[in-house]
Amino acid sequence: MLDKPTANLLTDPASQPAHRPGLAKGLLVLDKLRSLAHEVVRFGVVGGVGFIIDVGVFNALRYVGDTGVLEHKPLTAKAISVAVATVFTYLGNRRWTWRDRERSGTGREVTLFFVLNGVGMLVAVGCLAISHYLLGLQSAFADNVSANGVGLVLGMAFRFWSYRTFVFRRAGTAESPPALPEAVVTQVLVDDGDGDRRDGDGGRREETARIP
Repeated sequence: MLDKPTANLLTDPASQPAHRPGLAKGLLVLDKLRSLAHEVVRFGVVGGVGFIIDVGVFNALRYVGDTGVLEHKPLTAKAISVAVATVFTYLGNRRWTWRDRERSGTGREVTLFFVLNGVGMLVAVGCLAISHYLLGLQSAFADNVSANGVGLVLGMAFRFWSYRTFVFRRAGTAESPPALPEAVVTQVLVDDGDGDRRDGDGGRREETARIP
């Protein structure tokens, strides 16, 4: 047997989302924000592991062993480490962060991913260039703040937005609105066929249904 508060929720029309559009809209917004927060966390984890891979491969190529494989070729070592890290971040975002998104072809996704990742790197470089050359802030502290602080954050923000918008797209041309939580109850009126919404006893019929 349902307790009194629950029974009131199911039977009182004033408490139903059908009569409170603001509540339904608020639940949709909360559900969308929750989904976005999950994406941000996963994207951050993948990016953090990718950064570790980048630094690790770079240093391994240059300094592991008596003479590193690319000890005197730092640019080549960096290019290889960035490529390895980018492949990892693509796979991590494809298979985890946005695994539920539409697949539009590996070739297209990888190409766009590498291009947009490069643009994100240019954002960080641009912040450093503005700070160092345009504003004249040339100390080691200023360079690190502009490149590895402001530039890093803006670059990551750009990557997150561009990846979810252009690389890992939702099915269709527009994003489908998220479903209401299962706990939300709505009111359904059943038409008896003669234009009146009544139950079997001739009275007004009201049913409740859970939105999947």
